[in-house]
Amino acid sequence: MDEKTHLIAEIQQLKEQLNAVVLAHVYQDASIQSLADFTGDSLALSKTAVSTDADIIVFCGVSFMAETAHILNPEKTVLLPAYEAGCDLADMATLAQLLQKKKEYPHAKVVSYVNSSAEIKAASDCCCTSANAVNVVEYIDADEILFLPDKNLGSYIAEQTDKTIHLWDGYCYVHEHINPKTVRTLQTTHLSAETIAHPECNKTIRDLADVIGSTSKMAQYVQESSTKEFIICTEDNFIHHLQSRNPEKTYYPVHTTCQGMRHITLPQLYQCLKEQKHVITLPEDIRKNAKKALDNMMKVS
Repeated sequence: MDEKTHLIAEIQQLKEQLNAVVLAHVYQDASIQSLADFTGDSLALSKTAVSTDADIIVFCGVSFMAETAHILNPEKTVLLPAYEAGCDLADMATLAQLLQKKKEYPHAKVVSYVNSSAEIKAASDCCCTSANAVNVVEYIDADEILFLPDKNLGSYIAEQTDKTIHLWDGYCYVHEHINPKTVRTLQTTHLSAETIAHPECNKTIRDLADVIGSTSKMAQYVQESSTKEFIICTEDNFIHHLQSRNPEKTYYPVHTTCQGMRHITLPQLYQCLKEQKHVITLPEDIRKNAKKALDNMMKVS
């Protein structure tokens, strides 16, 4: 038995002993996705976190995702295998900045992307994910929305609604830095391929896409489409998720990676379970207020 196989066996044994469940985002490394109990996007994993009967939730993602699992499951132990697995997008919005913006737009309701800190969620009227963002904005009883922190997702929402959307000056570098030239070259080289893109991409990339949607929507489209080749405008590790479900199809990456997601490795996952370390906790007042915003989101989802 090689070292990797042995490590995976040890992780599986610890999961059983501790009644732990491993949740993995679709941007995680293939080895992490392969041994996870559940894989998916933020919304799917949030719902799984609520429904699981495990005592321990190990969240293989970035910090805001583990915080969300704790917000929804305060009675369970939530572990993040790598404490340094952060999200630069989430860091682009601080509570002080949000409080100032609320003064600038006193009639706007605040919708925060789930890719934000617990403090930001706690000061929001509702949260959303990329999968339900448009529905959430339509659901909110207000004609004016302050949307944060992703300006690209916000601009995509603005294209789908008649409401006034005030954009935050934040972005996900994984999607913002996709090179249009790379996409056009792939489209020219692979004429039969369809281009699918995440709404966190900027408008230049979105305009090149045949389909725009969350990772769950993109996965569903690939599964149902008769097309056999796809150009994937999101984190490269998403291709493993697609290949595992549709191995007969071909996927072309645009070479963009999330360093926060890639902090988590099999050895770190093992140590996290073995020592039950990197427990995620929040002040109770922040957790309760953030849960209200998440509960409002769940009503729409």
